[in-house]
Amino acid sequence: MPYTGEVVVGGPADVRTEARLQITKVATPPFDNNCYLLRCIDTGDTLLVDAAGDAPLLLGLVGDGRLVGVVETHGHWDHQQALEQVVAATGAPVICHPDDARDLPVPADRLVQDGDTIDVGRCSVSVIALRGHTPGSIALLVDGDAHPHLFSGDSLFPGGPGNTEKDPARFASLMDDLERKVFDRLPDETWVYPGHGLDTTLGVERPQVPEWRARGW
Repeated sequence: MPYTGEVVVGGPADVRTEARLQITKVATPPFDNNCYLLRCIDTGDTLLVDAAGDAPLLLGLVGDGRLVGVVETHGHWDHQQALEQVVAATGAPVICHPDDARDLPVPADRLVQDGDTIDVGRCSVSVIALRGHTPGSIALLVDGDAHPHLFSGDSLFPGGPGNTEKDPARFASLMDDLERKVFDRLPDETWVYPGHGLDTTLGVERPQVPEWRARGW
């Protein structure tokens, strides 16, 4: 079956392969978060994006691969419910932005900034800081065979940016980062994998950006 990105809690994961990297999306309880596993096909090395819930499920998806890191896209508690268990079972290092590190239940092993890269076997993942939903929110960018892949956490969804709690400064910060680092830089074909719900593309969302600015959320 072709990849759709349509997953539900208790249902199967959805899997696609891009540029020697296998991307697995799964929905996890208790808060219906999306978790993503990025696995280098050549080496089996795997990066987990957001250990949001159901540690046994996530560990089962890692399988016989080597978990080389757990990236937390931001420090909100619904994205870290399985973090302690996954780290205890695998010894994988925890990776996050320094501004959100204090919000995690375990110490961060690596602090990343905008423009840093994370190696996953023979593949590379780039870090994009998107400040606003939280001070240390990040997205991850992967170059694919046909188009880039953006794992946006809670900073970009179908229909708008992440929640900034009606704070004008936080909203402006997030929109500035999204426009400058994402929409101005990446093509319409870029596939977006958010922290909750369905996937989208930048081409679908781009025409709405002025509307987002105008409405202020």
